[in-house]
Amino acid sequence: MKKVLGLLLCVGFLVVAAGCSTLTHTVGTGGSGNTEVASSRQWYILWGLVPLNNVDGGNMAKEKGLTSNYTVKSQVSFVDGILNILTSIVTISGQTVSVTK
Repeated sequence: MKKVLGLLLCVGFLVVAAGCSTLTHTVGTGGSGNTEVASSRQWYILWGLVPLNNVDGGNMAKEKGLTSNYTVKSQVSFVDGILNILTSIVTISGQTVSVTK
């Protein structure tokens, strides 16, 4: 019983700690609201050392017609945390990159 409780405590801590991983880039005055116009998942291998794909928030914004005043946020969401737990066995991790106007 103690092992199960310890395991649940560790998994809970990892899920909560994953929510603290956020990086925000503000272009111009930033997004004026919470309207997400584009979102994509960035994947890494070897515990985040080597990117598997290239997600560029600036290009995502340009594809949606935004040239100024938007925000690009890279974060490990709850869903990313769950996926990272499942894929960490093969050293793959991911994060979500979103653009808001």
